[in-house]
Amino acid sequence: MQSAIRAFLRTEAGGGIVLIMTAATALVAANSPAAELYFGLLHKKAGPLSLLHWINDALMALFFLLVGLEIKREFVGGHLASWSDRLLPFLAAAAGMAVPALVYTAFTGGTPGLARGWAIPTATDIAFAIGVLALLGSRAPASLKLFLTTVAIVDDMGAVAIIALAYTPAINGAALLAAAIIFAAMLGLGRLGVRRLPPYLLLAAALWGAVLLSGVHATIAGVLAAFAIPIGSGDRSPLHRLEHALHPWVAFGIVPLFGFANAGVSFAGVGLADIVRPLPLGIALGLFLGKQLGIFGSVRLAVALGIAQRPNGATWVQVYGVALLCGIGFTMSLFIGGLAFHDPLLGDEVKIGVLGGSLLSAICGYVLLRFSAAARQAK
Repeated sequence: MQSAIRAFLRTEAGGGIVLIMTAATALVAANSPAAELYFGLLHKKAGPLSLLHWINDALMALFFLLVGLEIKREFVGGHLASWSDRLLPFLAAAAGMAVPALVYTAFTGGTPGLARGWAIPTATDIAFAIGVLALLGSRAPASLKLFLTTVAIVDDMGAVAIIALAYTPAINGAALLAAAIIFAAMLGLGRLGVRRLPPYLLLAAALWGAVLLSGVHATIAGVLAAFAIPIGSGDRSPLHRLEHALHPWVAFGIVPLFGFANAGVSFAGVGLADIVRPLPLGIALGLFLGKQLGIFGSVRLAVALGIAQRPNGATWVQVYGVALLCGIGFTMSLFIGGLAFHDPLLGDEVKIGVLGGSLLSAICGYVLLRFSAAARQAK
């Protein structure tokens, strides 16, 4: 199990570094002579959807499928298998979602039309955060990496619930019923002991189509499908096989492609007055201030009350550094921002806020962790 976790973290870290590079490339493209080609390509129709929609609605369903597989694995036999293991990550993730939402609301509450964005700064980008943490190498204890991973996984659970409940404008009852029947069929395959993946994958594709037509965001189909994939005690179970097959494609292909397609924002004509507008400021401060206050404060309180223990081998300064890294929202924050606001101008403000808050969290978290490790080694 430990070797599998180390392999997961290595892949996640590598994918995070690739994501950083593709996001930077998108920003360069959006602010270069190639900007017209970049934006034109994203909005070019390919069948019924634009290329951007294929990435966000179809390919990202595979991202959510992987998220669902990871959540199920952690709950069945991983670091969230017992209530004692779940307590600290659940507390940290819950506070790390609630406080950013409150910070966002405090800065945008008086502006009409912005209330829908309350969930944008609640998310943590596990690939991006682990990628930054990986740059520290052995300076960061393994316990910190596992703590960050488990908090981000629980955070993903909350984000999936928010997308399903808060960003579903209308429901098509017939399509939703069809989705329920397909999901029940997938569960039935598991009860019958079917271990081959093709039947599950075929039904998962049908489930995606039904959910897309239902009005619920199609990526939720990925999470539902994951929960229906059987898991066993060994690495050859259907869930483990699918997770191992998907992980490289998602980490090095789908998520970086999403970053490239969604991070590009033109800064032409953007001044300080645009950056400190309520929407980008609320998102940036929600990520940077809200995440660190919620996560570090909840961990400190839980340890003080004696209901949890600080990550083994980590100092309080290092725990605070990881809480800062949790303010890297990026992938999920951009995704929720796209659901919350369809106005292109507001969409650009979302990108500015997410990029600003995530970059500030990444730099401050990295610097704090690097210097805290150096100070510890000098003693």
